[in-house]
Amino acid sequence: MNRLIKDDSGFALILTILIISLIVAITLQFNTSMRSDMYDAASLKEGIELTCIAKSGFSYACAVLSEDDPAVDSLHENWADQKLLSSNSANMFENGRFEVRIIDYSGKIPINSVVEGQKYQALLTRFLSLEEFGLGSEDVGNLVDAIKDWVDPDDEITKFGAENGYYRALDRPYSCKNAPLDSVEELLFVKGITKELFYGTREKPGISGYLTVYGNGRININTAAPLVLRSLSDQIDQEMVEDMVAYREDEKNDLNDPAWYKNVPGMSHVSMNDLQTTSSTCFKIESEGHKETMSKRVTGTVERKEGTVKVLAWKIE
Repeated sequence: MNRLIKDDSGFALILTILIISLIVAITLQFNTSMRSDMYDAASLKEGIELTCIAKSGFSYACAVLSEDDPAVDSLHENWADQKLLSSNSANMFENGRFEVRIIDYSGKIPINSVVEGQKYQALLTRFLSLEEFGLGSEDVGNLVDAIKDWVDPDDEITKFGAENGYYRALDRPYSCKNAPLDSVEELLFVKGITKELFYGTREKPGISGYLTVYGNGRININTAAPLVLRSLSDQIDQEMVEDMVAYREDEKNDLNDPAWYKNVPGMSHVSMNDLQTTSSTCFKIESEGHKETMSKRVTGTVERKEGTVKVLAWKIE
């Protein structure tokens, strides 16, 4: 009988230990779950706050553009000064700040204009022929024809271009758009446009950073990159581009007149075939909200017209 009592006591002890272990395990799991939920809630809260900060930066950039004189745009203006745009943002929030950058799309080559006449095809040809991209003359001609066929509304092949017959015969077939590009990235669907050419490599720049689907077809020579300036005329060489950049960097010089480049020594004879302007209509805004080590980014495209700024597209990254 005593042995049975001892055995029952041992069983009860083991059972008690098992129950306590189960309770401890459940408690730990509950604590872990609660802690995870708290972190998720905190992350959600931080994410919302960061998005609001980034959106505030975007709205601030729109306000700066709306107050800017649309008659002339240059890199001397407030909208082009990234440091100035972001300098006071920390004072706008209790714990956070934004960094804003405005990029002038009017300083880029309007790729959809390739169907609007020979001068735009010549512009694109000069651009793709720049030694920085390493393309041969035959490759350049083929690319210009293919881009034109992709954008124009008909199904007629331009010289060495491509229409539906080519694209539908691919391993992964698709149709030729036969309409203006909605984004520069669509060029990756065009015959001959490789990722290396589009995005660039360590040795060569990509073409994507110099092209746009926005604007009125004119290129702002006050904000255009040197490679774009070199493409505006076959009479322009690298030395002239450097002189143009130096001229427009001097705040004493008047950049209102689209023909100001003729004041640059050695350029009085140069013709840009009416491709240039000194005002801009479309801009890209990049706004990044920061809070401690976290960040959230908002990007978008805006059009400035008749004193108002209209958002054409935007996204949260």
